[in-house]
Amino acid sequence: MASEFQRRKIIGVFRTMDVDGDGQLTEGDFQALAQRWMAVAGSVDPERLASVMTGWWPVLQAASDHDGGNAVTLDEVLHVVEGLGDMADAVSGTADAMFEAIDLNGDGLISRSEYGALIETWNGAPAATDEIFPRLDLDGDGHLTRDEFRIHWTEFWAGDNPNAPGTYVFGVLTE
Repeated sequence: MASEFQRRKIIGVFRTMDVDGDGQLTEGDFQALAQRWMAVAGSVDPERLASVMTGWWPVLQAASDHDGGNAVTLDEVLHVVEGLGDMADAVSGTADAMFEAIDLNGDGLISRSEYGALIETWNGAPAATDEIFPRLDLDGDGHLTRDEFRIHWTEFWAGDNPNAPGTYVFGVLTE
């Protein structure tokens, strides 16, 4: 069973992804997320970016839509997240896909501004990241490497430590 902290994290992400606010995730929600990403794509191929974002829908649906309703509820997502601690390869794979999406200039690093674009795109509105980015930049060199990002992604999805830097991979937790 997910801890209260894990539930809070997932509820925040779920609400952001649930574009129409109907309490369930559908293919349309993933398409809307892809459209937001394509709007900030920079030098990244927007079709590839859209493919990454919309490609998560069938994976999530297969893993969690147990009632076959072509929609995924918060409880179904929480059930999947509870098992992520035992699926390190799957979590790393999604981290790599997300890294590619965030690395807008394709230099193999996530800059402070690219991280800001992630948060703005994810939330659909600008958000302050000046205090968050240094928590994620473990070595203080001004960018996130793929390995740093993988660590944070795993901390967010499979971790239960509210003080872990990865807690902030999607920005400040809100409810």
